[in-house]
Amino acid sequence: MKNILTKIRKGYGKKLVSIHMWNAWLVLFLALSGLMLVGGFWREMLGEGRVWLKWGHIMFGLALLIPVVYYLLLAAKHWKRLKGKTGQKANVIFVLTLLIGWLVSGVVLWQFRLAGPRAANSALFVHDLLTWVGLPVIIYHSVTRVKWLKEPKKRSIIAETLPVESNTEPTVRPRPAASSEAQPMYTRRGFIKVAVGAGLAVTLGPTFVRWIGKSLQLPGTADYAASNANALIPDPVPLAESAPPIGGGAEGSFRVYTVTDIPAFDNSNWSFTIDGLVDKKFTWSWEEFVKLQREVQVSDFHCVTGWSVYKNTWEGLPLYKLLDMAGVQDEAVTVKLYSGDGVYTDSLTLAQARMEDIMVAVMHDGKPIPNQLGGPVRLVTPQMYAYKSVKWLNRIELIAGDHVGYWEQRGYDIDAWLPNAKRV
Repeated sequence: MKNILTKIRKGYGKKLVSIHMWNAWLVLFLALSGLMLVGGFWREMLGEGRVWLKWGHIMFGLALLIPVVYYLLLAAKHWKRLKGKTGQKANVIFVLTLLIGWLVSGVVLWQFRLAGPRAANSALFVHDLLTWVGLPVIIYHSVTRVKWLKEPKKRSIIAETLPVESNTEPTVRPRPAASSEAQPMYTRRGFIKVAVGAGLAVTLGPTFVRWIGKSLQLPGTADYAASNANALIPDPVPLAESAPPIGGGAEGSFRVYTVTDIPAFDNSNWSFTIDGLVDKKFTWSWEEFVKLQREVQVSDFHCVTGWSVYKNTWEGLPLYKLLDMAGVQDEAVTVKLYSGDGVYTDSLTLAQARMEDIMVAVMHDGKPIPNQLGGPVRLVTPQMYAYKSVKWLNRIELIAGDHVGYWEQRGYDIDAWLPNAKRV
């Protein structure tokens, strides 16, 4: 084993440079692909390509393990060379913590079905936190080192090959410090550092503050209802169980994903329809729909990307009761669900649709559901991941065949069951 390590560490200086380079390319791809995966614009633009990008992100993330392990084999020798260089040691520890944290949290998110919602939620928080902290540091480090890389005399060590004596390795010796010269008040390198640091603080700082506020549920950071663009009247009057919410108020923060622009509705352009293979077709206006008898339930909400919101108090109509009102014909096999965005659809089997906790929801925690969260009406499927919980729901059609929904066409599972779900 000792001989193997000796061979691996031979010429470790060049190997460190290679590790640094490959690590940089991997992190660059992961940063860009990660931002594209969470961005609403790219979710719409990529379509099915988003699934391939997600797998690319996972594979490149796993590949990040290679330079990390390789460095750990060289770490003992490198650490000796850093004797007395506290700043460089701190940088090595920071980068290793960042990479290992990304790897571990990423694996949990990749295997979210095995890990379960709470572990995935925690892993997503860690993954995001490391991204918010790590990427600005990496960008800053990269930009401010450009001049340093072009001027070898600025480096703290250089490789100098000594005359060969009994098969010794090349020795790395410190270069003597440059002679002291008068320095200007600020250098070009110093100006770049300040400018890049200020730019990162201005551009990323406010977004980071909003993210940390929502993640920790700080006041004023997740008040979606305040900017609700829907203009439907009258407001639904909450039942006693909704105000105050019997769930105690949602724990967590919703992330707003959409495959189109977020629509908004008023009384003139909103209606709700049940049709297809039913005995009686219904089309309700908003005024009629809010008069239907609603019920209240408390349930958790889980997104397939890893985040969750717990103890939501939803108020609405159980889906199976709407189906009973319409009367489902014998030929019907599938419940097709339409979003008011005009693009998104999904489906449930009849057996799934008759689960008691699947709800056509109108209110969340005692307030009308805002358009950012899929209001005025959205489906809630507590035993399934949220891509089945169709936002802006405005039509239910009973059909004889199967229907493959928007994300299922793009690689998602047709059955979106959570781990330990009460399957039917």
